Amino acid sequence: MVVLVSAVLIALTLRTFVVQQFYIAGPSMETTLFGDDRVLVNKLSYRFGTPSRGDVVVFDRITMNGDTVQHDDLIKRVIGLPGETVEIRNCVVFIDDVALGEPWLPAALREPASDADTRCGTPTVEPTVVGESEVYLIGDNRPMSFDSRMFGPVSIDLIVGRAVVVIWPPSNMSSL
Repeated sequence: MVVLVSAVLIALTLRTFVVQQFYIAGPSMETTLFGDDRVLVNKLSYRFGTPSRGDVVVFDRITMNGDTVQHDDLIKRVIGLPGETVEIRNCVVFIDDVALGEPWLPAALREPASDADTRCGTPTVEPTVVGESEVYLIGDNRPMSFDSRMFGPVSIDLIVGRAVVVIWPPSNMSSL
């Protein structure tokens, strides 16, 4: 009985403070992550460090539905860091007026296209200054992602952790 209780306590402690599995629902991170993927998220990453550009993070999106507060866990990629100015022109992300190379995007989204709305969903975003304790997050599947382009920068305090590995299904196992 002692071993069983100890094992449960250790598992709960690890899940609460160290690492947690999250289920990916929706297409916003394709082709990096797909619906039904499961990822492990390192919850200690930003307790001892700060987000880096390119990190894939899970964060708590808090919204109000009348008098009810709703919490949704979303997964996106860090694009803009504290103090930077993020702007999008014709689907190209600019950080402090310098075009951002995004090797994580599928080739079709990196190349210029005649139909910018289809290619990236929101082809133009006015310059946004990211606050000192915020990050700017965008999904890899730009036309299908609800992200900072719509709701603005996200407080670093709302980040649950950094996604580090796809654990399910086995055919998609990979580090992030």
